[in-house]
Amino acid sequence: MKKKNIMFLGTASSVGKSTLATALCRFLKNQGLKVAPFKALNISLNSYVTKDGLEMGRAQVVQAEACKIEPSALMNPILLKPSGEYTQVIVEGKVYANIEPYKYKELNKELRARAKSAYDKLSSDYDLIVLEGAGSCAEINLKETEITNMNMAESVDAPVILVADIDRGGVFASIVGTLQLLSEKERRRVKGVIINKFRGNKEFFKPAIKQLEDIIKIPVLGVMPYEILDIDDEDSVTDKIKNIEKKEKLDIAIIRLSHMSNFTDFTVLDRIKDVNVRYVECAKDLKTPNLVIIPGTKNTIEDLKILKDNGLFDEIINLHQNGTLVVGICGGYQMLGKLLLDKAGVEGKVLQEEGFGLLDIRTRFNERKITKQVEAKVVCNLENINNLESKNVSGYEIHNGISKVGKNVKSFIKDLEGNTIGVCNKFGNVVGTYLHGIFDSEEFTNAFINALKKNNNIEVSEDNNVKEIAEYKNEQYEKLSKIFEENIDINKIKEILDI
Repeated sequence: MKKKNIMFLGTASSVGKSTLATALCRFLKNQGLKVAPFKALNISLNSYVTKDGLEMGRAQVVQAEACKIEPSALMNPILLKPSGEYTQVIVEGKVYANIEPYKYKELNKELRARAKSAYDKLSSDYDLIVLEGAGSCAEINLKETEITNMNMAESVDAPVILVADIDRGGVFASIVGTLQLLSEKERRRVKGVIINKFRGNKEFFKPAIKQLEDIIKIPVLGVMPYEILDIDDEDSVTDKIKNIEKKEKLDIAIIRLSHMSNFTDFTVLDRIKDVNVRYVECAKDLKTPNLVIIPGTKNTIEDLKILKDNGLFDEIINLHQNGTLVVGICGGYQMLGKLLLDKAGVEGKVLQEEGFGLLDIRTRFNERKITKQVEAKVVCNLENINNLESKNVSGYEIHNGISKVGKNVKSFIKDLEGNTIGVCNKFGNVVGTYLHGIFDSEEFTNAFINALKKNNNIEVSEDNNVKEIAEYKNEQYEKLSKIFEENIDINKIKEILDI
């Protein structure tokens, strides 16, 4: 079979390119094809570590799961992680450079070549590649240097589907305007349009579709309804990031850091009945949660300073002193310690900062980045949570800092080699770990959340436990694929792909 591909480009950011690519990936997989996703360049703090210790964007991880294949850094060969003073450039899973924001344009020629090389390697192993672009494909000020939109489509000769979001308004102008800003050669590459996030009766919308097709001379392949599915988002700009306090539920407050990374660590918590997960940005909104979580961040010291400036630092200490359990993950773990040292300027110009002092650890940043998947075990219980010891957990580490553990903490999590990757204070009411994805370990999470519910007089029921996560995700991908098949002209898609 001849190697084939197709690419989703958008009229703007967040129009649903990733979701539609995921849907097509699962549909094609169900057709018996060996399919893989590809996005040349991501700009995101929400990353993942592969089995071979390489870093990549989460969107292509989701799409790989939809394809029922193992995620590979080749699927997202360039990842940019902005962090205030600089941007970290990751190429094929490894740190390539730390540069000033937007200076990556100077690396344009090299990065384009690396992206094309990664695509060639990946496509050699699959029947079909589903590509997606980034943001708008008609940013004329970026046209000469962009890597992941039309330049990528042309370099791999991919037919393009243009995606537009009707929910934000102005969908017809955005489609027509986008196509007008493309060159004639680029417009010929666009084989169809999909209108996404439609609310209402599509029968009443059909005349408008006909008018649009008459204007653009390109078929509208379908209108996707506005559906809420539980599929991981690529960025923190999402409906899931909210701050609504519900006192009848277990109230978990996650501190929304300015450079928050890997917020998907907490997706599972949001699925549990009688658990309210909210994201807090200012001191007045923190109130009295049952659990405070400080998440990962791309710039630990800067975000720590922001917490001090906006009052959340003092509020978290007050809550701790009044008995609230505090958990830190990765950068949040580092913040909970006594001191953060960055003599090499890995994170920026601030060379040291005092932490919360709630854990007896000191963190020193170095230029070597640790990225690895981890299998581990909980080695002690916490205050009023006596059923965690010996529970298996798994996830991944992704950090620069190395934390030196003092005598006033005890190991909470150890990997299978016996290395401590998480600690708690002697009282067991402050916890920190480098393990991203810890809550994806169902046995641990059910024990942890049920104990918190019991301690806060909230009914505990096994019917409300986290179910098998891989199975749950698979159900969501199947639902998405079915919605896609029901609302998009599949025969036209097959015609475009020549399958």
